[in-house]
Amino acid sequence: MTMPEQHAYLREKIGRRGLLRAGTLAAGTVAGAGLLGSSSATAGATTATAPAFLPSSAAVRVDGSLVAPFGRHLAFGADPKTMMSVSWQVPFAVKNPYVRVGLKPWDLSQRIKAEVRSLHTPSLSAKLPAVDQYYLHVSLERLRPGTTYYYGVGHDGFDPADARNLGTVGTFRTAPARAESFVFTAFGDQGVSYDALANDQVILGQNPVFHLHAGDICYADSSGQGLPADTYDARVWDQFLAQTESVASRVPWMVTTGNHDMEAWYSPDGYGGQNARWSLPGGGLDPVKSPGVYSFTYGNVGVVALDANDVSHEIRANTGYTDGAQTRWLDRRLGELRAHKDIDFIVVFFHHCAFSTTNAHASDGGVRDAWVPLFDKHRVDLVVNGHNHVYERTDALRAGGVTRRVPVGESVSSVRDGIVYVTAGGAGKALYNFPVPDSYEGHVAEVESVPSYHWEQGGAKATETVEWSRVRYTGFSFLAVEVTTGHRPALKVSALAESGERVDHFTITR
Repeated sequence: MTMPEQHAYLREKIGRRGLLRAGTLAAGTVAGAGLLGSSSATAGATTATAPAFLPSSAAVRVDGSLVAPFGRHLAFGADPKTMMSVSWQVPFAVKNPYVRVGLKPWDLSQRIKAEVRSLHTPSLSAKLPAVDQYYLHVSLERLRPGTTYYYGVGHDGFDPADARNLGTVGTFRTAPARAESFVFTAFGDQGVSYDALANDQVILGQNPVFHLHAGDICYADSSGQGLPADTYDARVWDQFLAQTESVASRVPWMVTTGNHDMEAWYSPDGYGGQNARWSLPGGGLDPVKSPGVYSFTYGNVGVVALDANDVSHEIRANTGYTDGAQTRWLDRRLGELRAHKDIDFIVVFFHHCAFSTTNAHASDGGVRDAWVPLFDKHRVDLVVNGHNHVYERTDALRAGGVTRRVPVGESVSSVRDGIVYVTAGGAGKALYNFPVPDSYEGHVAEVESVPSYHWEQGGAKATETVEWSRVRYTGFSFLAVEVTTGHRPALKVSALAESGERVDHFTITR
């Protein structure tokens, strides 16, 4: 079933009487959104997500002094030098939510009203209760480049500037005005687990300036197949945001959409929940319909986020939903970034793998057909995927073929040699295996080729023998990328286990 078909199916399954009990009729939605203090942007966004938002009758408030904010997460705005979005959650509706911000922890004199995006999820199965969730967002603009800011989130009854709450004050730093060396991190397929938490803490130790999450964020939809029988528990988002807060409240957490992130209840396109929970830069397609499609620049790196659900041959619930608009935008945007005199490197991240050999998902032919030719055309430097819950790294590729072997520790020129593709799906969810020969466990394979397959149009598997699988690791892991500037800029890419051990490393130059 497509996402619109699933959405219609769930609405019919719950029934009009159930919707009235849940209080989610669209007529009540607009009034409720206004009552909770949302801006005109939220009112506009409810067109796609209206039945999911709470009306005034369901917005039960409690004493604000008893409600503690949680799940703080940051994201860049369109210009990371001057814009930052602050998002968080509260367990109950509150009055007058806001962010305080300043240049010193004891001077949070600027106070900005928050936008409220509230979700109602009815009982979608006999074992799950109805859930009300309240997400709050503030977009900060006209910030100073390369500056550390202090911020706190609050509402009537809970003031982060109060001495009792100063422990809740966090910090963020805007991108510098001129390029300088920095580190960013990346992974996909996180979920909620001890291993996910362990990865988060090791990531924090790398002192990254931003983190890329390549989709399958929390697994509230544990099935992720785009089928009517998919299970969904909205409470998992509460656990996830609480788990991630220690890192995401300091490091911009830049996410895109995986197959488990399509949530049919909230909107026909499957992304109503995503829009309620995240504030992302936009600038790609319609940010309401395609929140996981955007780009930003930081220093000498251009970053492009894509929604591979749009081109997937494997999981087809949203295949073709942009009618080619995303691919056309990608071609334009990569051209713009490559022509920019201050951009040395282009990093693209999305969920479904272009090149992977696991037993679970392997490679998606839809990604290969639609996007790999554009990556070659514009000389992209690094492509990061999730979906397969392992670490796997290719040699340098052009048109899907090996142009240069890249053993552990080697350097590769993205101009002369080709593109390295990395699957970084070991963020915390249950791990996958490889076919024989099994994991290389962080060293170069002593084989010339391995058996695998890719997904063809229509969902069929096509077997193949590949020569490009260079390094494999079946433990929990993530990427840490050190970016250098100057006469010979480089991306120094490392794969780190949740213990902090380095299991692979290579360098990309131009």
